[in-house]
Amino acid sequence: MSAVAARSGPSGALRFARGINVGLAVFLVLYGTVAVLQPGYFEVEGFLNFLRRAAPLIILASGQLFVIAGGGFDLSMGSLVTLTVLGGSMLAGGNPENTWWTIGVLYLIGLGVGLVNGLVVTLLKVPSIIATLGMLLSLNGAALMWSGGAPRGYLPENFRALGRFVYRDVPLTGIMPLSVLILIGFVGIAAWLLHGTVFGRQVLAVGDNPRAAELSGVPVGATRVLVFVISALSAVTAGILLGGFAGVSTAVGQGLELQAIAACVIGGAQLLGGRASVTGAVAGALSLFALFTLLNLMGLPQPLRETVQGLILIAAVASSAWRMRRA
Repeated sequence: MSAVAARSGPSGALRFARGINVGLAVFLVLYGTVAVLQPGYFEVEGFLNFLRRAAPLIILASGQLFVIAGGGFDLSMGSLVTLTVLGGSMLAGGNPENTWWTIGVLYLIGLGVGLVNGLVVTLLKVPSIIATLGMLLSLNGAALMWSGGAPRGYLPENFRALGRFVYRDVPLTGIMPLSVLILIGFVGIAAWLLHGTVFGRQVLAVGDNPRAAELSGVPVGATRVLVFVISALSAVTAGILLGGFAGVSTAVGQGLELQAIAACVIGGAQLLGGRASVTGAVAGALSLFALFTLLNLMGLPQPLRETVQGLILIAAVASSAWRMRRA
């Protein structure tokens, strides 16, 4: 494993901090602009409510980061979010007693999706962008067939509480959204996995040079499968929060996979793998969500907001390619 550790670059603490500076600077500028337009965002409660709404995107970016760090892409995240919301509403059927086993089934579905993605990429040697694009189409079709093409059923209150419940009279902060606690737990686990474990070093080694990693004794196939499983489980978690916050919709996950990829790249992740930072991905996701909030406050129409999102993705990819050429 010494060869893998040598190829993985800087120490875990440095990898943990890498990429946060640019993403954090962009976020502070955008959030400051939002707060000038809406002074309530300067308050602690305003920031926590912002964080509550941004939590699904941050979780998606944290999961997508593992796939990107390993040298791939997961385009199926958004469709899995949609399947989670629609499937949750139909399985639970509005009955609070069905909530917890429904969530268990949703995570099993996510586990299955991640395994299929990983095995297709690993065993059949299909490029991840093609394999997950096929999964995207399959999951969208399955969700629409299952629901009949329209939202059906509704989510019980204890299910929706995961996304919208807020603890009151909390010392220091005043409030504490439950979704923020879930976000902190998920990001903490992701940061520990990528920056504090042998598995994280293996992911970065596979993304940097899979052949060299294999010669060093890294289980390349198993590592690739696991990163897709982590990505799928993050999509289910984000879907549960979005269902609680926004309710049932057939378009709830549309475009989220591209936003997650853009957030990772803004945070300094290298598109072809080998370099990634969870803190950078979080900063990138916060920057994107702050920008979307700013565009909404400015009253820009949806088509223009989507155009801006596309330009950001192009700029982020171009920036990543430029950094790779310099390296």
